[in-house]
Amino acid sequence: MLLASTMVFGQGDGIPTDETSISAGMELFDGNCSSCHQIHEKGIAPALKNVYERRDVKWLTKFIKHPGKTIESGDAYAVALYEEFKPTIMPNQDLSDEEILQVLAYVKDATIKGPAKPAAEAAAASTGAEAGTPQGMVVSSNLLVGVIIGLLVLLGIVLIVLVILANVLTQYLRQQKGLEAEDEAYINEKFSLAAIFRSQVFVGLASFVFVIVVAKVTVDALFAVGIQQGYAPEQPINFSHKLHAGYYEIDCKYCHTGVEKSKNANIPSANICMNCHNSIRQNSPEIQKIYAAVENDQPIQWVRVHNLPDLAYFNHSQHVKVGGVECQTCHGEIEKMEVVQQHSLLTMGWCIDCHRKTDVNAKGNAYYDKMVEMHDATSKEPMKVKDIGGLECAKCHY
Repeated sequence: MLLASTMVFGQGDGIPTDETSISAGMELFDGNCSSCHQIHEKGIAPALKNVYERRDVKWLTKFIKHPGKTIESGDAYAVALYEEFKPTIMPNQDLSDEEILQVLAYVKDATIKGPAKPAAEAAAASTGAEAGTPQGMVVSSNLLVGVIIGLLVLLGIVLIVLVILANVLTQYLRQQKGLEAEDEAYINEKFSLAAIFRSQVFVGLASFVFVIVVAKVTVDALFAVGIQQGYAPEQPINFSHKLHAGYYEIDCKYCHTGVEKSKNANIPSANICMNCHNSIRQNSPEIQKIYAAVENDQPIQWVRVHNLPDLAYFNHSQHVKVGGVECQTCHGEIEKMEVVQQHSLLTMGWCIDCHRKTDVNAKGNAYYDKMVEMHDATSKEPMKVKDIGGLECAKCHY
């Protein structure tokens, strides 16, 4: 959409202020506008803050439905917008007058509330949890390392004590008279490092440490089976999340349309890319790959980054729509990634740890009212996901 400018006109009238309209407007904005527009900052299109004060609702409705015709008509305001942001031009929006009012209701509400806090704050909490003991692999590995270090320290102390005792006893015996020849030879025997290495005590201790090291390496390797943290495969098209989700702040839900209504977030099809790139950077070699895919009616062969085993069930809509979990909680600061990589472990232990620590998002959801009431009657702690069955095997494996 291409609405705002620095020109100031009369106040818009008839914009609803009820929560229902604002909520509906937010969904329409996310689905139709957020790929180019932000409320408070200018991107590839103007910021929409106070747009209802710059033009009246009648003009905005006409422009949103038919921006190209409005520009061709010679409207000075529309032409000025086009000159500022060309070659970007908003496609015609198939929205009713009521839906446009709902979008404006959301824009007005967001303008009044001011800029929102960055969504990446949720990722910080996730990273903090991950830095602790998110799953058994880290615990086991650290335990084995601690055991090995402890044994080496203990061995060093024992050797030092034995050397000191040997020196003291040797000096004492040398001062004694009447020792047998065999004892004299033993006392005057020169120190031999090779003899120590050949001793049964040293061989036994070295063997024990070797077994512990081999056990640690084996356990770490077993726990690492199937873990792809840091996996960042090469993609057929060099798509930058840092540019799209970071610099231009395109909402994740605009491309991953199923994230709030489906088990899968889904990989965007080429036609979603073409919503913008039919007029933006058309001559780029990477964009030409999208054109080729559309013209040949062939899907783009994106390489999947985040993989869960078939035995595990995960539902995006349950977490994102119902639970209110931010994308960055699991995927990291995706808006800063030039090349997407798997940020989290995505192991069973990592999920269970999250269920143990995460409060249930029950606010405004009557489904949980009775459950929250029963929980509060027996506990002073907030209700966690584990309290509503989040640790039950059948929730993820069935």
